[in-house]
Amino acid sequence: MSVLKVGITGQSGFIGYHLTQYLRLHGDEVEVVPFDAAYFENPNQLEEFVRQCDTIVHLAAMNRGPDDEIYVTNVRLVHELIEVLEKTESSPHIIFSSSIQEERDNAYGRSKREGVRLLAAWAEQNNARCTCLVIPNVFGPFGRPFYNSVVATFCHQLTRGQEPEIKVDASLPLIYVQDLVREIFRAINGAYDLPVVSLEATAERKVSEILARLCEFKEWYLDRHIIPDLNGPFDTALFNTFRSFIEPDHFPVYPEVHADDRGYLAEVLKDLSGGQVFFSVTKPGITRGNHLHIRKIERFCVIQGEAVIRLRRIGTDQIIEYHVQGSRPSFVDIPIDYTHNITNVGATDVLTLFWTNELFDPTDPDTFYEAV
Repeated sequence: MSVLKVGITGQSGFIGYHLTQYLRLHGDEVEVVPFDAAYFENPNQLEEFVRQCDTIVHLAAMNRGPDDEIYVTNVRLVHELIEVLEKTESSPHIIFSSSIQEERDNAYGRSKREGVRLLAAWAEQNNARCTCLVIPNVFGPFGRPFYNSVVATFCHQLTRGQEPEIKVDASLPLIYVQDLVREIFRAINGAYDLPVVSLEATAERKVSEILARLCEFKEWYLDRHIIPDLNGPFDTALFNTFRSFIEPDHFPVYPEVHADDRGYLAEVLKDLSGGQVFFSVTKPGITRGNHLHIRKIERFCVIQGEAVIRLRRIGTDQIIEYHVQGSRPSFVDIPIDYTHNITNVGATDVLTLFWTNELFDPTDPDTFYEAV
């Protein structure tokens, strides 16, 4: 099977990051063509980029700023892409990220409507394929506060002890970014024949409902270290988004130890919604793991021996290390999209307790191997 070469404009943005990492996990089907925002300022580089692509996902856009600048910038980016497509006589499958704000009379919505019109005209004139995805409000881990979504703003504020403010208590159709990138992947693989596809929201919530749920997450998880009750996929997505905003130095957490002449007892995990707890014994010098999850919530607790837990957010180079030992039990929670491992650095066996929020399913293990 041939590998599709996929280019992503806006690759370093919020959706672009998640899409890039998702496609990397499917490297047997697709190859991501590198892109840099500077290419739009350098016609030669943009031409070389376009020539390499079987599919181009056009995400590059301005979301916030002066109305005139938003409209002019977004339409200009579409024009420049079309000009290079025509100059190079290229006809890749174009996937354009439009928005439900198309229906609104604001600068962003107008720029998206115009982008759809321009790309549809180019496709018709060049017997090419263009799929315009009409996307609800996107939220998810690592969003940029005060820019990408109100969810990102609230998570940023709550995890830093700030008081969020509701300006307009609107009802928002929301799509989780990982649901979105799966739909884009389907579009890349030809799942949609229509030129315009309206994507379904993961859920619809009022702004006040979102804030109330995030406040519950803060109380249960951040303040009391208890996993909250998660009522379905949207709650899990919102919780994983919230967790992504917690500063790394919040961990490791040291639970209260109750000791007497018999030994000691410590509560490692309280979970309002259930899950799975398990343990492993790791011999000296051995490393376990080197994999990541894009859905599971996971906790490590070393209760015997000496170990180093290492994490790296995929797509980045920074490695976080936690030195832990059973003589002072502590736990570390593993964020989604962080590849992680644990190494026995002592002279005796390491005993580690693990918990995950779901039972292991060998047909859908949510485990992707990548070295830290």
